[in-house]
Amino acid sequence: MPVLVVANPKGGAGKSTLATQMAGYWASQGHKVMLGDADRQQSSRLWLSLRGPELPPIAGWKVGPDAVARPPHGTTHAVIDTPAGLHGKRFDEILRAADRLLVPVQASVFDIYAAQEFLDRIAGERKLQGLRIGLVGMRVDERTRAAEQLREFLQRLPHPLLGMLRPTTNYAHMAAHGLTLWDLRAAHAERDLQQWQGITAWADAD
Repeated sequence: MPVLVVANPKGGAGKSTLATQMAGYWASQGHKVMLGDADRQQSSRLWLSLRGPELPPIAGWKVGPDAVARPPHGTTHAVIDTPAGLHGKRFDEILRAADRLLVPVQASVFDIYAAQEFLDRIAGERKLQGLRIGLVGMRVDERTRAAEQLREFLQRLPHPLLGMLRPTTNYAHMAAHGLTLWDLRAAHAERDLQQWQGITAWADAD
């Protein structure tokens, strides 16, 4: 069963956006999806509570302070949203449950250095060396020098750059209604869906 963890040590990096969108993508493909939220703010859990019953279903996944509960029988895909500053035993436990790690990075020097330190820490953990890691640029205006610098940084890392997501109010609107790009009419989300193609292809790969 694919278990995707979305993590980054900084707050406001876009973890909940990636986690909820990925859960929605897998649900749109007909999979039995569970979405867990290990963050105290419980943004993903709130998003799940706003999701309408007419949409492809996504179940909640209990991610308590002491243990990651096993998803019930029948679950085929799972996503875990994580808090900023995840570390120590909790960090190890959540990442050991994963086979895929998605790391969002924004185009600021603070986010870049935090991401580099985070990835270096993972590289030093022997028990995590089989973990597949993908990188996503978040809220990136491709016309800016900051976007160019972010792309140059991410492409130097030993992990694939899966996509660069533009800054758009679409994500805020979807968050307020428990929606994902795959719940919208294709004409309303075409540009953003194109930016997700590399991310979803990576997440689906065996």
